[in-house]
Amino acid sequence: MKFSLRLNNDVDAARFARLAALAEENGFDQVWVSNDLFLESAAVLVTAAAGATERIGLGVGVFNPVSMHTPEIAMIAASLHDLTGGRFNLGLGAGADRFLRWAALETRPPVARTRTAIHELRALFAGETPPGFSPEARLALAPLDMRIYVGGMGTRMLQLAGALADGALPLLFPPSHFAVARQTIAEAAERAGRDPNTLDVAACVWCSVADDAAAARRAMAEKLAYYGPSFSPELLRRASLEPADFTTVEEVTPAMLSLGIVGAAADVIEACGRLVAAGAQHVSFGPPLGPDVEAAVKTLGRHVLPALS
Repeated sequence: MKFSLRLNNDVDAARFARLAALAEENGFDQVWVSNDLFLESAAVLVTAAAGATERIGLGVGVFNPVSMHTPEIAMIAASLHDLTGGRFNLGLGAGADRFLRWAALETRPPVARTRTAIHELRALFAGETPPGFSPEARLALAPLDMRIYVGGMGTRMLQLAGALADGALPLLFPPSHFAVARQTIAEAAERAGRDPNTLDVAACVWCSVADDAAAARRAMAEKLAYYGPSFSPELLRRASLEPADFTTVEEVTPAMLSLGIVGAAADVIEACGRLVAAGAQHVSFGPPLGPDVEAAVKTLGRHVLPALS
């Protein structure tokens, strides 16, 4: 089994470094940080964490090829790969259109832009020039072995992960969607002539863990109220929801809370045990994690991870 911790890029570098070190101390294999626009720079956060850790894998989940050009993504990823001694994992995704619109960024269809970015990044990491680039367009730190994970929710993005990526970060809303997501990725890999067993497919769940059930629910409600409107209709239909349902924290319903895992350690063990039974070999715990994030990381590391292992 592999376990990872996912955090939002809404904390400063010093705190993120402490959380990464805490995750390492408590048995996690990877820590990922988002790169949502207008918050802290994920690259800076990973750099801070690199100096505070020794073993744990560090990843950005995800860079997008709209607000960043692929040569910039390649430069940052290669530098972080070098800085961390090969511990860096590159997460790539289309980016949330809601946030991209805030910056007045025009976008091509999500899957198409992500597919193009993967091909360009593969070429750059191999020391080659991507199609359409000038012959001088070569990455200075190449060649290097860079693991690319695709983050996504929809069917076509998961198929892209299976066809081209080294791993996948499927956001599971609700967690029971894992079996479908895993099968979608595996079938796409097989059609591309790849062995699906070589892909690291993380069962990415939102988790809010605390002994105080009401506090755990409140933490999850705040996260759902903020991100819910950006969820795809396809995703929400799985739980009989729609983006308009997500307006305020006070109106977050039990159906909305079912998009994640909420409760004490025993509740998390039970819910994640079902993921393991469905074939998950990598469980990834994402925010809000709980009303006290440090306490949540310790609870997960000391109680949940050993039970699932």
